[in-house]
Amino acid sequence: MKQFGCTATLLAALVLGLATVTGCAATGSQAGQAIDDAAITTGVKAAIDGDPNLRVSELNVETAGGIVQLGGYVSSADDVAAAAAAARTVKGVKSVRNDLRLR
Repeated sequence: MKQFGCTATLLAALVLGLATVTGCAATGSQAGQAIDDAAITTGVKAAIDGDPNLRVSELNVETAGGIVQLGGYVSSADDVAAAAAAARTVKGVKSVRNDLRLR
């Protein structure tokens, strides 16, 4: 009888442990995506900063699920196109939503 109690306790601990690991897997995936999005945003800002005509400090860059959104104001249509082109060069970018406006 004592052996049955130990086996039941061990089985309950195993089931609880598996449930915990399974729950963490979903959360870990979301955390991984947030880290990837942050890395993409940083990469896009660096790519834009590499263009002497663009001021990354005046632009808003946000990333969700690999989709980059650009916002803010630039001085020419060429700058709008250049910012989007720079964003597309970054690894992990799925698409670019270009909401830049002309001043």
